[in-house]
Amino acid sequence: MRTTMIGDVKVLLPDLEPDDLDTTTNLGGGLTEALVEGSAWRGSHLEDVSIRSSMITGVDLSESTWEAGSLYGCEITRTDVSGATLTGMTIERCAITGSRFTGARLTDVRLKDVLFDGCRFDYATLQRVAAAGSVAFSECTLTNGAWSSCRLPRIALRSCDLAGLELDSCQLDGTDLRGNRLHGLKTPLDNLRGVTVDEDQLPDLTQLTVAALDLTVRNE
Repeated sequence: MRTTMIGDVKVLLPDLEPDDLDTTTNLGGGLTEALVEGSAWRGSHLEDVSIRSSMITGVDLSESTWEAGSLYGCEITRTDVSGATLTGMTIERCAITGSRFTGARLTDVRLKDVLFDGCRFDYATLQRVAAAGSVAFSECTLTNGAWSSCRLPRIALRSCDLAGLELDSCQLDGTDLRGNRLHGLKTPLDNLRGVTVDEDQLPDLTQLTVAALDLTVRNE
């Protein structure tokens, strides 16, 4: 295992060696210590499938459905999960890099020690997603997404694009929002209670406040 720091959040991640893994293209009933490259699993229906200690690169999981099951100790790179539906899953100790979740729907997903780095979550829907440990989004595109009833305290969102992201009844207390452009974020102010921002974000935060309170600003 290795650790990485994103802002003030320390994430515990896997440290896998491809030579130690078995190459496969068959998902079957799950994977352990597997190396998967370029497989086409588009539209798959997975139920209670677990993948452990595996490297997944360039795989097509778009429009798939994944119910229950888990990802544990995995490195996932340049994988397409766009339009997929993930329900009741646990994702733990995973590094997910350069992957696409455009239009994906994540419901009742539990995250612990997960890093999303350079991923796209535009138009994605997150409902009742919960962080049970360290979680970080770094340099991700979160535009025009909708997050509702998510419990994501003390996570890190750093250098992400949040334009058009809608937050509804989300708990983000202690979350590190530094380095993001908040312009265009759509949220009641209560969702931002207890977050950490930097001085450069104050103008955007002011605009959010003006919009949320329906203030009239006059120069005279």
